[in-house]
Amino acid sequence: MKASLRLLVLVAVTVLAVDQVTKYLAVSRLTNALDGREGLSRVTGFVSEQNLDNNPPDEEGRRRVSRPHRFIEDYWHFRYVENPGAAWGLFGNLPEGVRRIFFHVVSLAALAFIFLMYRRTELDQKLVRLALALISGGALGNFVDRLLRGYVIDFIDWHWRNQPGMRWPTFNVADAAICVGVAFMLLDSLRVRRPAAVAAPLTESPNP
Repeated sequence: MKASLRLLVLVAVTVLAVDQVTKYLAVSRLTNALDGREGLSRVTGFVSEQNLDNNPPDEEGRRRVSRPHRFIEDYWHFRYVENPGAAWGLFGNLPEGVRRIFFHVVSLAALAFIFLMYRRTELDQKLVRLALALISGGALGNFVDRLLRGYVIDFIDWHWRNQPGMRWPTFNVADAAICVGVAFMLLDSLRVRRPAAVAAPLTESPNP
């Protein structure tokens, strides 16, 4: 592997792994989908179980989502949510067949665009390269969710004392990586770059 791609692969794979592990923990701790399962069966259950938030409800009308875990009371809860759309639920109301194709095409196009941008960066643009790697890892994490289930698992719930209009949309590790990556790119764009030093022209030595 070329040295120029190592950072992209390392960061993207790390973000993808952390994202999927935390989503597994969300399913195992915030729903009853994996209750009674052991070992490999828990992993296969995480991959195969769907519609855990009962929307629409199943025939028996049983709720599969447990109560939110209050990590920091009034500010930070862990709450299982299935998001069929993009950020803030955008395009979540599209017909399922159209929505899946739309997000698959958009995700693949975005990943290809990020890869091309990364290849065009210079080796000294370390912050931009890290930003693109974080964004690609986050995009991969949510893309895997849509491939497996048709929706994205969100579970981090930030809010201010449950006040109306003071709740951040529920998100996940992949979303956080994308936001951090975008912030790094904005930060890099604000940096003042010194113009490259121009070598002084050689002066001819005076005739003896």
